[in-house]
Amino acid sequence: MLNNKITLASLLFLIAITSSWSQNPEYQLKKTEKIEKGSVFTKIINREIPATIVYEDEDIIAFVPLRLQAPVHLLIVPKKEIHTINEVTEEDTLILGKLFLVAKKLAKEQGISETGYRLVMNINEDAGQSVFHLHMHLLGGKELGPMVTQEE
Repeated sequence: MLNNKITLASLLFLIAITSSWSQNPEYQLKKTEKIEKGSVFTKIINREIPATIVYEDEDIIAFVPLRLQAPVHLLIVPKKEIHTINEVTEEDTLILGKLFLVAKKLAKEQGISETGYRLVMNINEDAGQSVFHLHMHLLGGKELGPMVTQEE
C-alpha cells in the first residue's frame, strides 16, 4: 500500500513538473500550422522563393537571411527537412557533421575564422525557434558579447 502511494505521488509530481516544461499551447498551434504549410527553407531549396545562396551541395544549402543579426550572418540548412534537433535520428549523423564542416568553410571564406564566430541553433519556444526546419546560424564580423544575459 505504501509503495502504491509513493508511486502515485511520484507520478503526480512528475506530471506537475513536466507540464511546466511543455510548450505554450499558442506556440504549439503556430508550430503545427507552420510544419503543415511547409518550411520557407524548403521553398528556398526548391527555388520557389529567392535567396542569396552562398553555398550549395547535394545535402546542404547556405544563404543570407532577410534580417541580419551581425555583419556576417548566414543560415546553413540541411536539404532534408528536420523540424528540430529533437527529431534527429541516427541516420542524420553525417548531415549534422556536414553542417559543421560547411560552417567552418564559410567562416574561412567570410574572413572570420580567426577572429571568431558563433554557431547557433534555436530549438523550440524558449530558444525562439520560428522556422521549423533545422538550421544553423553562422554569426561573426564583430564582437558578439555573451549569448544570454549573465545573472549575478
